[in-house]
Amino acid sequence: MPAPIDFATLDLLDALDLAILIEDEARERYEEFADQMQTHHTPDAEQFFRVMAVNETKHGTELEERRNRLFPGAPRRVTRDMLWDVEAPGFEKAEAFMSAHQAMRVAMECEVKAHGYFAAALVHVKDADVKALFEELRDEEVEHQELVQAAMAKLPPESDVDPNDFADEPVGQ
Repeated sequence: MPAPIDFATLDLLDALDLAILIEDEARERYEEFADQMQTHHTPDAEQFFRVMAVNETKHGTELEERRNRLFPGAPRRVTRDMLWDVEAPGFEKAEAFMSAHQAMRVAMECEVKAHGYFAAALVHVKDADVKALFEELRDEEVEHQELVQAAMAKLPPESDVDPNDFADEPVGQ
């Protein structure tokens, strides 16, 4: 269980570090999912998860640059154990034979989840700079949802066949 974050006392440095860690966690999870999809020969889902990992990297880098500009050399006080799956997909979301549609639905759930996280945190934030950052992050999650929806709209219709119906169950050796 993550250590609780007291949003009422969060300052901008800690808020930026929290946001960076959220992006890092999501990037790592998308990379793990992409590697799994590569193993299972599902290239469409793999490619989409790789795109999501690149997007998370880009956003994390932008936040890191802002942090370094505002707080050069400042030590981190927020740690990875203070969050869990804020934006990252849950491990249970990966399936052996995911389609691009399924991958995009997972990503959409993550963008909605992240929006909810920042919206809920805003209720408790007191610092004006943190409030502005969290409002920006919340609003960016809506933009990310729109990007996923646009990508989904470009896909051909989803097949009625679920490839997992044809997967062999694991057996003991």
